Amino acid sequence: METLMKLFKNNIRQYGMIIALVVIMIFFQLITGGLLLEPINITNLILQNSYILVLAIGMVLVIITGHIDLSVGSVAAFVGAVAAIMMVDMQLHPVVAVIASLIVGGLIGAWQGFWVAYVRIPAFIVTLAGMLLFRGLTMIVLEGQSISPFPAGFQKISSGFIPDFGDFGVNLIAILAGIIFTLIYIINELRDRRAQQKYQFEVISNSLFVLKLVVMAAVINAFTYMLASYAGLPNILILLLVLILIYSFVMNRTVMGRHIYALGGNEKAAALSGVKTKKVTFWVFVNMGVMAAISGLIFAARLNAATPRAGTNFELDAIAASFIGGASATGGIGTVFGAIIGGLVMGVLNNGMSLIGLGIDWQQGIKGLVLLAAVAFDIYNKKKNSVS
Repeated sequence: METLMKLFKNNIRQYGMIIALVVIMIFFQLITGGLLLEPINITNLILQNSYILVLAIGMVLVIITGHIDLSVGSVAAFVGAVAAIMMVDMQLHPVVAVIASLIVGGLIGAWQGFWVAYVRIPAFIVTLAGMLLFRGLTMIVLEGQSISPFPAGFQKISSGFIPDFGDFGVNLIAILAGIIFTLIYIINELRDRRAQQKYQFEVISNSLFVLKLVVMAAVINAFTYMLASYAGLPNILILLLVLILIYSFVMNRTVMGRHIYALGGNEKAAALSGVKTKKVTFWVFVNMGVMAAISGLIFAARLNAATPRAGTNFELDAIAASFIGGASATGGIGTVFGAIIGGLVMGVLNNGMSLIGLGIDWQQGIKGLVLLAAVAFDIYNKKKNSVS
């Protein structure tokens, strides 16, 4: 039990938000009469929040380095507009247009990263200017009008599902995916546990470890069964899983990830240790531009149109997801998984409040209080740890 409490204390930001997400889901499940966890609503939650979760993955890296990016919503809108012109007006193949759009996003990130990393202008100012610049360019490019419809193949990014073997009343691909993902999770956990024991790190008892595996296996398979009961695995969920796995690996297992954490923890110390701080900052913003481009493409595909007002407040939702998920406002702390949990907290709150008919005014106020509480919780823990 002592080991368990120590583990929880060391990971209180992450575990605290997971507990908060579970509590919020149970609350809305009860108050909506079971509507929240209906298979169709679970699928809608994924589709409605996918573009924010993609932004949150990129944003948490920016925040870990000690910076912020206020331009991502405008960049997403601009890239969506560029993609619409290429696919609808110029009749380019969707694959070509998507690749070109990602390059545009990367170039925008490089533009902003240059001013932040090498000219040393604060990221707040650079990205605030970017927010205004690319919102204006979006309106200029679209001439104040929406462009639609996109090709059917492109729309499937946000609205399509992985095809099943046949009509069995339940989606077998989703069921199979749940089993495979469970096996991968168990194998990975066993490997990590062996590595920790090899280097004599403290680990939880065997009984608690088995309980953890059983609970997680049940959650994974219950989730995939819900998806299987409706239409199966959304295409966008596969994209999200791939991004989560790639970025979690980069942040936890690569030199680049260590450098990003070192930069956010103490830039001067990182530079003295041989970290090329300017280069790391530059590439983090390039990455953020690409993630904003992916988010813009997902949103455009879901809306089936590029509009001048697309991406409004996306940056606020992505920043909120990162902070709620445990990222520190001073940099150096945060995880990709935590940002996803934070995004899901915001998504479930939005969805649950909409299901019970709460007005947008109340929704905004409650989300603001949740964000304030998350940051206050982070500061409280830092003070408590420094005193102890």
